[in-house]
Amino acid sequence: MKIRYGNECAKNFQIIKYGEKLVINDIIVSFYPSGHILGSAQILIENKNNKILITGDYKTIPDDTTESFKLVKTDTLITEATFGLPIFKHPDPDKEILKLLESVKNFSEKPHIVGAYALGKAQRIIRLLRKAGYDEMIYMHGAIEKISNYYIQKGIMLGKLKKVEKEDIKSLKGKIIIAPPSALKDRWIRKFDNVRTCLASGWMMIKQRAKQSKVDLPLVISDHADWNELTNTIINCQTQKVWITHGREDALKYWCEKNNIYAQALSLKGKEEH
Repeated sequence: MKIRYGNECAKNFQIIKYGEKLVINDIIVSFYPSGHILGSAQILIENKNNKILITGDYKTIPDDTTESFKLVKTDTLITEATFGLPIFKHPDPDKEILKLLESVKNFSEKPHIVGAYALGKAQRIIRLLRKAGYDEMIYMHGAIEKISNYYIQKGIMLGKLKKVEKEDIKSLKGKIIIAPPSALKDRWIRKFDNVRTCLASGWMMIKQRAKQSKVDLPLVISDHADWNELTNTIINCQTQKVWITHGREDALKYWCEKNNIYAQALSLKGKEEH
């Protein structure tokens, strides 16, 4: 958090391990892996009569860059629903990353600039590339460097990385550069010649959104649960009530009701995520 927010970050922290119980009067609070990014957590709040689980952002599929999602049984579930429509069924990320490698092979004269969030998504893309056998130097936008170094300190194997410097520009043909999505529309990208742009996002599942992004290669890779992950989590945590937020509440609410599970939308201020 300090790396991400700098001076805007909170001044004081209380560190707690996954599964450790924090007792506040008659309330017990504990945290469990959410599988979203490194260090992300679900929050379980309980007393002798009730359990409430707040998922936060989560995904349940395997990811080498974070602790795997922990299924926690609860009475009430507060779940995100970023991709809470049946249309959202994310493809295998290992297969999606092969599209990038195939593009690098077919367009070897072009640098490939991949838009991915600096925290979590960028490191996951790098790890997927390594898992697929890509061992070349991967270049980074400056906004990604510190967070990637932190991941490496925590034992995540990201291989050879280098921040893009001015002297590198002329020698990046056929190379992969990871940058925040905003950089794809920023003047930063103008320094590169004849590039091929990519964007890694769950929203690339929607053809119109992919078209609007104006990238050459959309990659459907998300750090959020898709429809099947959302519905399976609701079933498997054996909840009696579901509160839905940050996404497509109506469709998931309807699905819950059809499955005899009480559900309501929980209105919070927020924004769509990738």
